[in-house]
Amino acid sequence: MNQKSAELTTAVRNFSVQLSPTPRGARLARLLATEQLRAWGLPSDPARQIIAELAVNAATHGRVQGRDFRLTLYVVADVLRIEVTDTRGERLPRPEQPGPDAESGRGLLLVEALADRWGVAEGRFPRKTVWAELRLTPPEPTF
Repeated sequence: MNQKSAELTTAVRNFSVQLSPTPRGARLARLLATEQLRAWGLPSDPARQIIAELAVNAATHGRVQGRDFRLTLYVVADVLRIEVTDTRGERLPRPEQPGPDAESGRGLLLVEALADRWGVAEGRFPRKTVWAELRLTPPEPTF
């Protein structure tokens, strides 16, 4: 039998790291992701802001003592997908309009404004993954 298999013509890049659900872990997620994007030759903004917001949410609202969160970055063709998985599957995030004097509560509004698409995927209990996608534009040629 002579079967041809579909060949993947687009390079797929990925990066994944498990971090503690603390402010330090959230900061480290942003720093490591920024460095990975630099190594791939991709712009860090607005991805860096999205990663920061999702990691802070995982460390704040998705925190379960003794359980880490995971940051994963995928680049497929011209799309960067950012995923943050935590173990608080019963607490699904949703953007809310905070009061004018509120000092927090705007993270998902920022993600919604900066990402081309975003959403939540429920995983095997107790996990959930909050993801965001950015369309990458090719760099301008320099002469």
